[in-house]
Amino acid sequence: MFSHILVPLDGSPLAECVLPHAVAISRAFGARSTLVRVLERSTTTGRLKSVDPLEWQFYKAEVTAYLDGVTVRLHEAGLQAERALLEGQAAERVVQFARSHDVKLIVLSSHGRSGLSGWNVSGVVQKIILRAYIPTMIVRAYRPVTSELTGFRYHRLLVPLDCSQRAECVLPLAASLARFHGSQLILAHVVRKPEMPRRAPPTQEDIELENKITERNRLEAASYLEQLQSRLSLDVQTRLLVSNNPAATLHELVDREDVDLVLLNAHGYSGGTQWPYGSLTVSFIAYGTTPLLIMQDIPPDEAEPTRAEVAAREHKGH
Repeated sequence: MFSHILVPLDGSPLAECVLPHAVAISRAFGARSTLVRVLERSTTTGRLKSVDPLEWQFYKAEVTAYLDGVTVRLHEAGLQAERALLEGQAAERVVQFARSHDVKLIVLSSHGRSGLSGWNVSGVVQKIILRAYIPTMIVRAYRPVTSELTGFRYHRLLVPLDCSQRAECVLPLAASLARFHGSQLILAHVVRKPEMPRRAPPTQEDIELENKITERNRLEAASYLEQLQSRLSLDVQTRLLVSNNPAATLHELVDREDVDLVLLNAHGYSGGTQWPYGSLTVSFIAYGTTPLLIMQDIPPDEAEPTRAEVAAREHKGH
């Protein structure tokens, strides 16, 4: 499933929080890993600063030595790993490398050398996940993580589902990880109460109709989760909840259940192809506090370019 994993690093301890996760995923799937570092030249008012060639070569040698050191650590952990040193804009070069080298998963730290911020992911990470159209894992750099590379395991995995086959695309991945790590797998569904816009307070008839639809959907979801549970020969638990706000309810569930990793498909039954992620996945990217693994179901060649992308291509060089 994940034969080639890409691990972007920037030399900072924050970025290295991905390493135990990269090892845990690589070992589960027998994947090879590539460590990549992108060197960016500083700019002033849109123009490249002049850089002393000798200083630049020393800098490259220093970064190469750093990557070699991390690569050795992965080798000692039993992984097949290599490194790549690139130059240019970080997000663009990572995406280009991932597509041209048949990368199956990108493992990203939420923050790096620019430090922690009030934003849940850094600007570079946001650019990569919005443009890559490749399965991506985001590790929260502000959460404590072990420095041990081989002893890290996932204990509790959460997979939110909306009863659609599209959302189920993440299940084979979750099942494989659960088997390898001996994890408990939690399948969750939130029944959303129907929206009934009205200016006046609801009538008794409105309330009865809302309750009837909610109960019908709850029974259908209960049957669905029961069938999934019987299909998976694992330690599987189900959580069926009712809420006006499914996203907020799932975030609360993650905290309450002490989940190690959330696994989501990029889209559910309502997702299209005009955006890389559905609303629930965006919520977990922007507000989730645990590691997040997203299966992307739109290939790069089927993604619809945004107006910004089209404009940038038409005015390249301006």
